[in-house]
Amino acid sequence: MQFTTNSALFIGQNLVSLSEIDSTNNYLKELLTNSTPLPEGTVIMADRQYSGRGQVNNQWITEPGKNLTVSFLLCPSFLSATQQFELNKVISLGVADCVNHFIGNKVSIKWPNDIYWEDNKLGGILIENFLSGASLKQSVIGVGLNVNQSIFPENIKATSFNMISNKEFDLKICLNALSVFIEARYLQLKNGNVDKINNDYINQLYRMGTIDLYRANGEVFYGEIIGVSEVGKLIIQANNEAKEFSFKEVEFI
Repeated sequence: MQFTTNSALFIGQNLVSLSEIDSTNNYLKELLTNSTPLPEGTVIMADRQYSGRGQVNNQWITEPGKNLTVSFLLCPSFLSATQQFELNKVISLGVADCVNHFIGNKVSIKWPNDIYWEDNKLGGILIENFLSGASLKQSVIGVGLNVNQSIFPENIKATSFNMISNKEFDLKICLNALSVFIEARYLQLKNGNVDKINNDYINQLYRMGTIDLYRANGEVFYGEIIGVSEVGKLIIQANNEAKEFSFKEVEFI
């Protein structure tokens, strides 16, 4: 599959490109507050984010002009508030599909939605949902994907398309592909193909089915990831007992 122009049905048809912004998620949320209604699939792309955020206010560090730092607007009103993690799954799978397209199939999804290549971070996702009653109204989805950056801080285990393949990539082509793959997964969910989404997510889950070290409540233990609950909690089996963990309740070691 070749990507030269915007091939997606609606994601990216309304594209706003910025040279510099604090956060593409913040910018998109401000547009939603201050302007006329935006079409679903609106994408904000920035060459440089100087206050990019990861999960729970972690900072997302990226070299200007080297990587994809984008935010997508989706309107998943077909999902209830209790189904929010289904959106996490499809966005994570869409990003993973994009990575597989460009550089092969050693990609995995580190719960809840980081993108890994072997044991190195390749990308991250931040989803901010807004409710209308018991359903989702709008979702602002930030994606950071390391593409052409080749140097990272020593304390960060990260990699990029360039470091893996020794090639330079056109960011607009990468964005177009990312839009297509996310849209395909989103439409799978909208059409009710939940079983495939769940199976694909579990099959690509980082450390799934292996014995590894974790830390929870100050205790280090060996455990095996055996799945994810309906509401998105990670299920780890340790000492013949399956325990569920919310985000930030367990640390990968």
